[in-house]
Amino acid sequence: MKNFEERLEKLETLGDKIRRTDIPLEDALKAFEEGIKLARSLEKDLEKIESRIEILLNAPEAKAGESPELDLFNGNEQ
Repeated sequence: MKNFEERLEKLETLGDKIRRTDIPLEDALKAFEEGIKLARSLEKDLEKIESRIEILLNAPEAKAGESPELDLFNGNEQ
């Protein structure tokens, strides 16, 4: 399967083709159907990317080689 950028470029090409007035209706319909399928697959990929970004943004920050520590559990009374 092509990468995201290649598929997005293909979708843009299909959009341009559909807007032309000199192609037969049947060809425009085929391009539209292909574009819808492509748009749906791109949308699924974007949802996966958004999920990964959310996980990265919400992950606790820890320095390399360190494990996070909570004062609540290390026995120090304040």
